[in-house]
Amino acid sequence: MARVKIDLPKTFGFETEIPLRIGDINYGGHLGNDSVLAIAHEARVRFLGEYGFSESDVGGCGIIMADAMIVYKSEAFYGQTVKVRIAVTPTGKVGCDLSYSLTDAADDREIARIKTGIVFFDYERRRPIPIPNAFKSAIFQDD
Repeated sequence: MARVKIDLPKTFGFETEIPLRIGDINYGGHLGNDSVLAIAHEARVRFLGEYGFSESDVGGCGIIMADAMIVYKSEAFYGQTVKVRIAVTPTGKVGCDLSYSLTDAADDREIARIKTGIVFFDYERRRPIPIPNAFKSAIFQDD
């Protein structure tokens, strides 16, 4: 089976640090694969909050995760702090990709790369909608 590859962008518009909890550690004694996606979720909530958004209100609509891809690079352990950087790339009329770089905050050793596909969603009508102008102007202001 071919390995998944995630090419990260050169620049990231957001950065946060997340300490690893004991619940993030699996039976192998290192960061569990399920917790990697949970860390991305926490970082995404913080990222949205930086612009006054939440997952249920991004310029009047919510978001839905359409897909996720993870590439593991090295282990991480209880007590470490993970630095998460996020970059956003538009992918069409109704969505964008969020690219995440997870590194050890102490030495910048790469832990994982993640990419999630986000679709803007009208939960009342149960359908995707175009990227809200509020999100475009906040996130893509330099484009």
